[in-house]
Amino acid sequence: MITGFAHAYGDNIDTDRIIPGKYTKTLDISQLASHVLEDLDPDFRTRMQKGDIIVGGNNFGCGSSREQAPVAIKAAGVSAVIARFFARIFYRNAINIGLPLLEIPKHDIETGHELEINLAEGTVLNKTTGKLHRAAPLPQVMMDILAEGGLVNYLQKHGDYKL
Repeated sequence: MITGFAHAYGDNIDTDRIIPGKYTKTLDISQLASHVLEDLDPDFRTRMQKGDIIVGGNNFGCGSSREQAPVAIKAAGVSAVIARFFARIFYRNAINIGLPLLEIPKHDIETGHELEINLAEGTVLNKTTGKLHRAAPLPQVMMDILAEGGLVNYLQKHGDYKL
C-alpha cells in the first residue's frame, strides 16, 4: 500500500517540465531531485512531502526519452505517479528505476486529495472523496521489478547477470 497526498497537473507534461535539460548533465541524484518540476510548479519542492503522489492527465512524460525525469521524481521522495495515460518511454523508464505508475483514464483526482494505492489490485482510493479508482493491475513481472527497486536489481537477483 502506498499513501500520500496528490499533486495534480494537466495533460502533456513533458520530460523538460519534469526536469529541465540544463540539470541533466549531473550524476548527482540529489541535485536532480532538488529541481524536479521547478519550471512547471516552482513551489512543488516546498509543498511536497516524502511519499506524496504526482497525478497527471494524458501523455504524462512525453517528449524526450530523458531517463532523468523518473529518476528525479523518485529521488525527490514521490512514492508513485498516476496519470490518465503515460508516454510509453517514460512508463518503461519509470518501471526500470522502480517508480510505481498507474494509468486511470477517467480520474478526477485533484491537488491535496489524500490517496491510498494498492498496486497489486490496481486500485486508488481517494480518501478525500471516498471514490475508488481502478487501473489495470501491473503485470507480475513489473510488480517483481518494482519490488526489487528497479530492473538492474531485479536482473542481478533473478538473472544470470552480474553488473
